[in-house]
Amino acid sequence: MSAQTFTVNERVLCYHGPLIYEAKVIKTEVWDERNTQTGVVGPHYYVHYKGWKQTWDEWVDSSRLLKFNETNIALQKALQSQSQAAQAAHASSSKAAKAQQAKDAAGGSRLGARKDGARGTKRGREEDEGTRKPEMKLNVPEPLKVLLVDDWEAVTKNNQLVGLPRKPNVVELLEEFKQYVLSQASSTQLKDPKVLLPTIVAGLQTYFDRALGANLLYRFERPQYAEIRKKYVTGPTVQVGQEKEMSAIYGAEHFLRMLVSLPSMVATSSMDGESVALLRDYANELLQWMVKERHRIFVPEYESASIAYQNISRS
Repeated sequence: MSAQTFTVNERVLCYHGPLIYEAKVIKTEVWDERNTQTGVVGPHYYVHYKGWKQTWDEWVDSSRLLKFNETNIALQKALQSQSQAAQAAHASSSKAAKAQQAKDAAGGSRLGARKDGARGTKRGREEDEGTRKPEMKLNVPEPLKVLLVDDWEAVTKNNQLVGLPRKPNVVELLEEFKQYVLSQASSTQLKDPKVLLPTIVAGLQTYFDRALGANLLYRFERPQYAEIRKKYVTGPTVQVGQEKEMSAIYGAEHFLRMLVSLPSMVATSSMDGESVALLRDYANELLQWMVKERHRIFVPEYESASIAYQNISRS
């Protein structure tokens, strides 16, 4: 599929980090290997983000731009909703820790200010620059963007739910992806898959189990989540040691929500640049695999709430 083209003064949507913002094309140029400033050749667009200072104006290639239409506006809202939920959950969980850190640092900072004077400000700037969070850039394929929009509309507009439990579930998806990558080991560009893949897969599964209830659900889905927890985790019929993690219940729909929220979570984590780069490469490969398998791993239709609850009781 050829890249879309855009014109001067066109109203567009533009990726900036993991989110999408409204922008306007100010000018266009075609860059080649000799003059590219982004490492990409072909058409580039100088954009101004609506409501932002001109210092944020920048050159972007067409992969970061979307046409300003209803489908892409819905994608913008879906990504924003997931990001806000992820950031809110992270802020809540770390609030107590930060408060304690501030309390512990108060006495030392007063003493340090008397000793170091203006040098403290310089050191602070150097530390800020040295600890700046690495950015994680995911390349979400177009078919998955469409699925994200369909998912958002089904739940938030049509009051529909994904039927649970899902088959394949997240545990099974990750195992299939692991086997796929290992079968391609001789041709893959991924670093040390035999060594790193088990750890990355286990990490993604653990993060999904921790993130689902806090980050990944729309409001309309929470009663269903409560029913699932009651049936498989906390209910009187659940035997000790037989509880199920949410990664064994939910599937590709919610897992995709987690993947697109990874950049905003990484931005507030303590991961170093090398770890972020590894996670980015494996996550992008996972997204490409999900595109290939999308007709099998995503539900073709969502269910009404009444049918979804009946299926939980029957499962």
